[in-house]
Amino acid sequence: MVSVAASNDGTAASVVVQPPLSQAVGYIVVVLIGFLIAFIMVFITRVLKKTVGEDNEKTEMFMTANRSVTTGLTASAVVSSWLWSTAMLGSSLVGYVNGISGPFWFAAGCSPMIVFFAVLGMACKRKIPEAHTLLEIIRIRYGNAAHIVYMALCLINNLVAVANMILGASAAISALTGMHIIAATFLLPAGVALYTFVGGIKATFLTDYFHTFVILIILCYFSVKAFTIPEVSSLGHLFDLVKAAGERNPVAGNEQGSFLTMTSTGGIYFGILHICANFGLVIMDTSFFQKSFSASPKAVVPGYVIGGIAYFAIPWFIGTLASSVVLGLEDNPIFPTYPRRMSATEVSNGLVLPYFAMTIAGTGGAVGMLLITFMAVTSTLSAQIIAVSSIISFDIYRTYIKPTAGDKDIIKWCHIGVVFFALFASAFSTLLHYVGIDLGWTLYMLGVLTCPGIFPTTFAILWKKQSKAAAIISPLLGMATGIAVWLGSAYALYGAVTIATTGMILPCVYGTVASAFAPLPYSLIITLIRPENFDWANFRNEKLALDFPSSEETDGQTIATVTSNSENGVLKAEMATSDLSNQPHLKRWARIASAWALATFLGHWVLWPLPMYAAKYIFSRGFFAAWLVVGAIWLWITLLIVGFYPIIDGREQILDVWRALRKDRAAKKNTDSGPASIEGESGSGTGTETPSVVEEKVLPKK
Repeated sequence: MVSVAASNDGTAASVVVQPPLSQAVGYIVVVLIGFLIAFIMVFITRVLKKTVGEDNEKTEMFMTANRSVTTGLTASAVVSSWLWSTAMLGSSLVGYVNGISGPFWFAAGCSPMIVFFAVLGMACKRKIPEAHTLLEIIRIRYGNAAHIVYMALCLINNLVAVANMILGASAAISALTGMHIIAATFLLPAGVALYTFVGGIKATFLTDYFHTFVILIILCYFSVKAFTIPEVSSLGHLFDLVKAAGERNPVAGNEQGSFLTMTSTGGIYFGILHICANFGLVIMDTSFFQKSFSASPKAVVPGYVIGGIAYFAIPWFIGTLASSVVLGLEDNPIFPTYPRRMSATEVSNGLVLPYFAMTIAGTGGAVGMLLITFMAVTSTLSAQIIAVSSIISFDIYRTYIKPTAGDKDIIKWCHIGVVFFALFASAFSTLLHYVGIDLGWTLYMLGVLTCPGIFPTTFAILWKKQSKAAAIISPLLGMATGIAVWLGSAYALYGAVTIATTGMILPCVYGTVASAFAPLPYSLIITLIRPENFDWANFRNEKLALDFPSSEETDGQTIATVTSNSENGVLKAEMATSDLSNQPHLKRWARIASAWALATFLGHWVLWPLPMYAAKYIFSRGFFAAWLVVGAIWLWITLLIVGFYPIIDGREQILDVWRALRKDRAAKKNTDSGPASIEGESGSGTGTETPSVVEEKVLPKK
């Protein structure tokens, strides 16, 4: 990467930052390790099928993991869902640009709506427990026209989110290894598509857990390693370095130009933009709905609350530490771009964090950063890919092409959707790269496209009065309003509508806020003209769960009818309490979710940062040290939650798998002396999740 910038002595200096790793290392990580992880996850899903009856050839298992995922794995998956490569690269980016306020506003823009999603998740559990996707809910309530509109909104949301991930990750991998950026763009989704193709959403939960655990181990290592190099050495010395950086390069809009203040115009602009954009990303992201559908009822609220609050530490602390070290050491010979500062292109490509890793740990840091980037993007990609495949299979194929489709047909179209979206997202990201769009541009503007559905979708789940016309028209008018304000602001402020001007912070803030809030009055006004009074019981009149074989599977074939607690127990329990008058425990969880959502928003976005913004406070040495110490402790607690809570919470199923494997091995040994019994072959007696009855039936041809 070649950039020209002013050197420390005021002369122009051209500095080429050489990739610290070879292209071979990049291909080994992206291709070999990617496919190795994919094969491991495929093997695990096969073991689960054999031992505890989790059959990924059944739609309910492939799409919703039989709605039996525990709290620990749900919390891990929630953290992983937001542990985008963008979260770490982007938080460091805004920290470099705006100072210490940037990473805080990045984190505060994520955790409140993650916790808020527990409210929507519980509402769905109460009202439509058989749902697979958000779009099924929209279709049942508002009909096919609304279904098509929201399908388009969800697909736009998924596509923009994936492009944002791939652009940032491919740029970072290219900078670290020299791999061609387009090769990284197409190869990153390949391994993801493989294990998602075979394992379905349970595979995404398992890979989420593994990838997030590894990422957090590396980040915790960075949190210690940064203070072992002589150039940093201590919290106090890092404070001196950042303070000096603000004196050399004061930040316009910050109190006294300092990096060490929450009083930052650019920072609070980004905070407003980010929280609006992320509400859109969460609510219109069908993968979040799928994960809430997949969780058992008692796991939804604690899983999302624990995951949302634990996640806060990652962008906040890592973004603060990385940007502080980079700002403080830019004029030091150990920094990759010395003697110049990072160029605008490098910053916008998200290279603050990679340069931080290279500065504190050399080649080892580059390897760690490569693994972080790879695992973060593949983990989040898996959820996005299966979300889109669910839209293609359920909301397009099963709804409009073949309403009688059974397991075999739907799984086939899920597989088609996995492959199609992986290829399409890579091609779309390539297009954006060649027209000059990078991580910084998508980070700022994506809310313009993701926000129009926030209020109409929330009303569809929580407010029975919203009319069909309001649900259809308000998001379309909202998107038109947001795009008009965005482009109009760029022209009014900068005199032209270009990629550069539309990626500036102010047009994106205005466009995102307009896109998010304009649908609110549109929906209310249209509803007031002709309000509706939807009966929530109508959601239960349409059968959505598939527990029957398709005609292709049963016509003249011998099949095994398996009665399995893992496949039917949780869903039956949900359906048994689907009467709204018989759900005191679900209503209690809904109230708890609402309380936590409000508390998280007030704590992370209002009571903590806004008084500091108004006070015009510039951090002292002691306050800066406490800021980082609290962040580091929070990060390590997140590591413990993500790494060990799923194991503790899922210990019974782990033991079931272990017992089933031992029994299977014993049964195979018995084949030397005689045929194994049916019970031994079927693995009965291995726990509550194990299929308990196997009957051989021959179905006659019609």
